[in-house]
Amino acid sequence: VQLQASGGGLVQAGGSLRLSCAASGSIFTIKAMGWHRQAPGKQRELVATVITDGGSTNYGSTNYADSVKGRFTIVRDNTKNTVYLQMNSLKPDDTAVYYCSALVRFTTYWGQGTLVTVSS
Repeated sequence: VQLQASGGGLVQAGGSLRLSCAASGSIFTIKAMGWHRQAPGKQRELVATVITDGGSTNYGSTNYADSVKGRFTIVRDNTKNTVYLQMNSLKPDDTAVYYCSALVRFTTYWGQGTLVTVSS
């Protein structure tokens, strides 16, 4: 599984950005996809996930970190094998490198990071 992330950039506080993560390779094996982020000097943390396995009873279920609930939305487009992270009402604390991920059985694949900088 290969993941290609894009969409980061510089935005003012209160603004919006949309990140994209395109999956390729053995995409039929992916159970869930998500976004994590790592701010300078901090550990990588979960931002949002979505179940993409069509055979799962939880297909389409989403999960968000408390810090982004109500502001971020994770959306999957199965026709494009892409997951998006719509980020609204951005805050300076959202500044981080964002990584997309794909869960295949018990292995997590990572895309390259994309930097999001929110200025105050």
